[in-house]
Amino acid sequence: MEIDDILASVDHTDISSPESTALDHQLLTRFWVAERSVPELLPWPARLMERMMERVRQQIETIEDLAAASSEPTSSTVNPNATLTLSILQTDLSRSQYLLRSLLRNRLSKLTKHSMHYLLLSSHNPPNPPPASGSSEAKYQTPEDSVPLPDPDNLPRSSPLSPSETTFLYTHQQLLAKHFGSSFLNSFPPQLRRLDDNAGGTSMVQGPDTREAVFVRCLADEVLLLAPPGPGEGDDGEEVYGGTMRMGDVWVVRWEAVKEAWERGDVEVL
Repeated sequence: MEIDDILASVDHTDISSPESTALDHQLLTRFWVAERSVPELLPWPARLMERMMERVRQQIETIEDLAAASSEPTSSTVNPNATLTLSILQTDLSRSQYLLRSLLRNRLSKLTKHSMHYLLLSSHNPPNPPPASGSSEAKYQTPEDSVPLPDPDNLPRSSPLSPSETTFLYTHQQLLAKHFGSSFLNSFPPQLRRLDDNAGGTSMVQGPDTREAVFVRCLADEVLLLAPPGPGEGDDGEEVYGGTMRMGDVWVVRWEAVKEAWERGDVEVL
């Protein structure tokens, strides 16, 4: 009996078919590699994650049932392959759990590093504007006033977060703002207490550096690379031509130049 036959023997739904399982594991692995390699948070793959979590739940139930059945000494219909089947299923479950945990840890690391940036992307409405200098409300300005309130059930298309990540990020930033306020910001002048301050043309909200280089492989016949101009690369604001990739080519390029090609599926991140 082959491993695929053992996995197929416990499948009960379409999402657990060997073809669907293999495809989803491939998609999850490629997304995990990309998430670890690129500098910014990738869009949350909601449908893929729903299928993977449902599959993990079914695998856990199957393993518990097999473990309970194999531990009954009075059973007259003991499956001679029960131990092997249980071991293979546990190994397959551990593989899925490792990918999911590593993926979520990478996303949490990016979220907490650029929390205000992603909160602004996930909010339809900007945070409350600062009160006029010298007004009665100005002296009560706190760092929490600059934290935007997103709606997890109605996220804008620009948001790469899942509803759960949005809720976590808002709570995290609120706690961080309160900590900063009680530690030092409340002793500053009211106009300097905001976490989204952009006085002097310099914004306190720092996003990821999309000019970082990534390794990519071309999956399409031809991919044209265009990137926003960098310092000294163009004064007219037009995109800079970065070359043309052919099928099978592996390049080191800026993420901002291949982001759209990756979203189309024309390249994969290595």
